[in-house]
Amino acid sequence: MGKIKKNIDSNLHFRVLQLIEEKSNITQRELAEKLGISLGGVNYCLKSLIEIGHLKINNFKKNPNKSSYLYLITPLGAAEKASLAIRYLKCKMAEYKMLKLEIENIKSRINS
Repeated sequence: MGKIKKNIDSNLHFRVLQLIEEKSNITQRELAEKLGISLGGVNYCLKSLIEIGHLKINNFKKNPNKSSYLYLITPLGAAEKASLAIRYLKCKMAEYKMLKLEIENIKSRINS
């Protein structure tokens, strides 16, 4: 049976990979807090990223807290992160331009 590619919002996908790249031993609870999503949502996202080959997971062998994990971005995940970063920046730049235009329109109405 083949892998089922789960749909993950591309912005969330990028942000998860970005946070894991910054801190590979980040907890799911920390990810949930930084991303503003539920713990269950983070768990689903991580499992999906592992399933599609963008992340690997290892637990700390000598850590008495066996629920501590180290998330590793795979080469496939790194390539996807680069692609997602470009799309993320394009999207944010478009949002910025629209917001800037809206602000200018409001200012012109106030000043007239």
